[in-house]
Amino acid sequence: MATNYQTLLVTTDGGITTIAFNRPEKRNAMSPQLHGEMFELLTELRYDKETRVIVLTGAGDNFCAGQDLKQYSLEMESQPERVRDAVREKVRRWRNEMLRTLPQPVIARITGWCLGGALTVTAGCDIAIASEDALFGLPEVNFGHFPAGDTTAVMTEHLKPKHGLYYALTGKMMSAKDAERIGLITRAVPRAQLDQEVAELAKCLSEKSPMALKAVKEAWYYSSYSAPDVAYEVSNLISQRTIREHGGRPGLEQFVQKKLRPVSGVMSLEKVPGR
Repeated sequence: MATNYQTLLVTTDGGITTIAFNRPEKRNAMSPQLHGEMFELLTELRYDKETRVIVLTGAGDNFCAGQDLKQYSLEMESQPERVRDAVREKVRRWRNEMLRTLPQPVIARITGWCLGGALTVTAGCDIAIASEDALFGLPEVNFGHFPAGDTTAVMTEHLKPKHGLYYALTGKMMSAKDAERIGLITRAVPRAQLDQEVAELAKCLSEKSPMALKAVKEAWYYSSYSAPDVAYEVSNLISQRTIREHGGRPGLEQFVQKKLRPVSGVMSLEKVPGR
């Protein structure tokens, strides 16, 4: 897997690949180059069998301050329309669609600022753990604008109107505890515990069957977008495929043989195909 990116830091250890936005001098604001590199990296990771879990974070003290207003909003206006459209399409796809449809679970590790379009990244990740001193917000109204692109669309999907509109209309900052309360993130933990919390979670996920994790994500997201009867049929199809990929039901067999208890163990993956 290529790791020679200029705006991203990529490391892999024990099946866990960590991606860090690497523009700390700009509070990791997203530039057109960063969007292109992230699109390329996530495309590659989709087919990387060695990566079982992805952690997305920011270099330095901040997760991401949103779009780089100078490079993305001002300088890009001078580019040909086809160039602008190509960049915007990559932005829309990687921050939401690609993160959700990756077969691996994606954990956001958040410190410092998480603003504007970075909230769509947070929403696109499957699990988001933030330091209690992290700050979230939609400050666009303070610049005489609004959360454009896919930001409003994603936030209306994830937040109730009275929550989302409060922050979009006022431009006020949101604490990590408030972000947890309204469902934007999974948990807010003390800064001293953040790395341990994320590491333990990533290890827990890495021990699960990759096929089962992929099935969980697919069933969850398809169900959220579908009518109940359609979601039911999709769930059955995913179940049948997962049984085929596992070559049966090894987890249930281990349970019957008293080799596994669902609340205290994990299905042995030694004989599972594809491992």
